Amino acid sequence: MQGFKKFLFQGNLVQLAVAVVIGSVFANLITAFTEGFITPLLGIFGGVPTFGDLYFEINGSRFLYGAFVDALISFLITAAILYFLVVLPVSKVVERFVKAEEATTRECPHCVSEIDKRATRCAHCTAEVVPETV
Repeated sequence: MQGFKKFLFQGNLVQLAVAVVIGSVFANLITAFTEGFITPLLGIFGGVPTFGDLYFEINGSRFLYGAFVDALISFLITAAILYFLVVLPVSKVVERFVKAEEATTRECPHCVSEIDKRATRCAHCTAEVVPETV
């Protein structure tokens, strides 16, 4: 029972639960924004006040393509916000860390393996090398 309790209150699980709840609320917010502002704004130019009411019928079956248009707009807005406010900044930060990590190594002139810039001897071929300043 102690192990299960530790698993439940582990930091990653709690963070994941919080992320799911915030993501769900964020999705609802974007949907409300789309239906309340974006759809009517597009309706001004297209002559249709709300997309959610649009449908067509075939043999008595109703196809609500307007609800799909609203959901598609919500998805595109959510994807754009996540990309520009989360993915792009995080990838820039990761790129900086990778560049900093790459800058600490160099190639051994004898065996062409990766060694630390401060090394005076290659760990792979044991040849003496001149250290570089970091």
